[in-house]
Amino acid sequence: MLAVGENGAGKTNLLESLHVGTQGFSPRTRNDAQLVRFGAEAGRIELDGDRAGTRVEVELTLRPGEAKRAQLNGAALRVAEQLRAEMSTLVFTPDRLVVVKGGPAARRAYFDRALGRLFPARVAVPAEYGAAVAQRNAALRRVIVGVSSRDAVSPWTERVAELGTVLVVARGEAIAALSPFFAERADELALEAAELRYEAEAPTAEALEGRLEEDLARGTTGLGPHLDDVEILAGGRDLRRFGSQGEQRLAVLSLLLAEAELLAERGPAPPLLLLDDVLSELDESRRLALAKRLSAQGQTLVTATAASALPVDPSQLVQVRPGFAETVHA
Repeated sequence: MLAVGENGAGKTNLLESLHVGTQGFSPRTRNDAQLVRFGAEAGRIELDGDRAGTRVEVELTLRPGEAKRAQLNGAALRVAEQLRAEMSTLVFTPDRLVVVKGGPAARRAYFDRALGRLFPARVAVPAEYGAAVAQRNAALRRVIVGVSSRDAVSPWTERVAELGTVLVVARGEAIAALSPFFAERADELALEAAELRYEAEAPTAEALEGRLEEDLARGTTGLGPHLDDVEILAGGRDLRRFGSQGEQRLAVLSLLLAEAELLAERGPAPPLLLLDDVLSELDESRRLALAKRLSAQGQTLVTATAASALPVDPSQLVQVRPGFAETVHA
């Protein structure tokens, strides 16, 4: 599906509503009040579709100051974010370039989210590890101010080592699974010799104990996967430092396409792809390569300012104007 319209017409709002309706949260903001139209008391999203041959109906209501309320096939959900366990949606927006051009924290967050989608049984591992690090840091600070002994740090040192090992292994497996798909999709988009590199060692209790003095001086845990990075390279170059913005865009897009293909292989249905303004900085040959790849994926929504931006005829063309959208052809 191609959604076209002038700048500011509401194309991104349409894309965002699909993400909220299938995942329970916005890819842009965690402040739900920002999702409600200015001057309106509430917002509502209704979706009706098909997932692997099963009908899916979603109703989601947003009211500023209240928790979102969502229903899936008529059954109320405890929290709207439960939708993400039922449906897979991947999104590209221009600000996603931070995955490549931003600092290590942005890449860790991205690959940890991918880890949760690829291995649902391990979705809680990054949060559990983060909580253990926070507890160890709190214990360190209590020692610093003299209200606790060093012995109180040891249990959290063991926990950080244990969960850190689990996280390093899980991240490594997720990145190893994504890497061949990433290289193939990048090659299709003429980003040659693209690769992902994650070289990390699991923290041990002995190593953490060995730097206790240093950690006490800083008040934080200075060893573990919360400090790791994932290198995104092309032709041996680190794209964060030596990649053009065009190459960084291609790398992010290749990551999304790689994950979509892997999820489609593993799940009952391919994920919904939401691509916002993805065509504006691609040349004609790359637009055609992307269009061919998308035709082999599941359902995709692409936004653009004009239908001519897509070098093939979309299966459905939607014209977006302020306040409404209409199907031009299907």
